[in-house]
Amino acid sequence: MGTSTSNKGTRGKNTPLIPTWLYSEIETPSQPSVGANDENTPPQPGLAPSPPNYPPIPPTADPNRFRTVRSNFSRFARSGGTDHASLKRAVSGYINKTSGGSRNAARSMGSSRKAAASLLGFLSDVSERGIENVLRSLKLESLAGRPVEEIFAGIRDYICPEGGTVDAGIAIDSFIRTIADLAEAGISDFNTLNSDQIQTVVELYMTHTIEERLYNEIGTNTISLPENASEVEKVQDQLRDFISNGVSDALTSAREKLEELTPDKMLEFVDGVYEQSFTLLLALANAENR
Repeated sequence: MGTSTSNKGTRGKNTPLIPTWLYSEIETPSQPSVGANDENTPPQPGLAPSPPNYPPIPPTADPNRFRTVRSNFSRFARSGGTDHASLKRAVSGYINKTSGGSRNAARSMGSSRKAAASLLGFLSDVSERGIENVLRSLKLESLAGRPVEEIFAGIRDYICPEGGTVDAGIAIDSFIRTIADLAEAGISDFNTLNSDQIQTVVELYMTHTIEERLYNEIGTNTISLPENASEVEKVQDQLRDFISNGVSDALTSAREKLEELTPDKMLEFVDGVYEQSFTLLLALANAENR
């Protein structure tokens, strides 16, 4: 990964003028139904409106579900990043018990899922049509020729729309952290963007989102961190590396699908990678804690 060899990368087949990855569900907006809500359509006499079909209210979550996870993560943090067994118990407990398995953990990624799919769609579009054409479709022609980091910063609102929620904040913060990693990852020129580099960028972003989700769910203010700044950094690096291994393996195993991906399958692909990432992280944690 991180090479500059030019190839076609992922295949953005049938790419429309307005990229599908601009929409939150990675699909083009549906056309409004004719007549159903038309102000000019007279109401039907004698017909009472149907009650809304609301989904069932989910049961209240156990308020103590994070207790064991937080205890294990605190032990790992207090060790300055050396107690790997406690880290793995924390990650395993979060996925298996707190979240209810890999699939539920993947679903809980929320805005990050959609942002990751939008990011993948953008990169695939650039690989297929070229950065100038993609920027033109976004009315961002002024970014053409600018450094990669500036272009990524310029498209942030398209990839991660502001939502005012913690969930949306995780997606945005992870995107900003990904931009900071681009130079070290060797991503410096959209004109030579290839499938290895696309995988690298998506891997960086998904790793950051899972890391941010864990910090947020476990509770940054409810775990004990070492006082030494270098040890805090080591704790963060150890967690990130552990997560990155799972995400990298998941993306590598899905490489064939990635290279044949079409725009309408971006979100489905990302969901599968998140679920597989959590499955691999759970397997790694459990295997080393036996």
